[in-house]
Amino acid sequence: MKMVMAVVKPFKLDDVREALAEVGVAGITATEVKGFGRQKGHTELYRGAEYVVDFLPKIKLEVAVVDDQVDAVVEAIMKAAGTGKVGDGKIFVSSLERVVRIRTGELDGDAL
Repeated sequence: MKMVMAVVKPFKLDDVREALAEVGVAGITATEVKGFGRQKGHTELYRGAEYVVDFLPKIKLEVAVVDDQVDAVVEAIMKAAGTGKVGDGKIFVSSLERVVRIRTGELDGDAL
């Protein structure tokens, strides 16, 4: 089992959710986060004063999947979230040791 974590632009959330549903993902967790990478923030004008916004709003998605779904999930996120511009985000894949469904006690792949 793997945990796929993706950080994407907020306006791409619905596109990514739909793409993941098409490849059979049963559920995702989405969190509003702030951060920066190569994009390095931007400047804004507020009441005539210019200031730097270092941390940009992003959405962090977490998707737990069985091993054979990983490539399809990563590809779906890349296609749906990509704009070809700096700041599109990143995808991280890590191993999951154990998953337990609290209601039934199901383990690992059955719990997903």
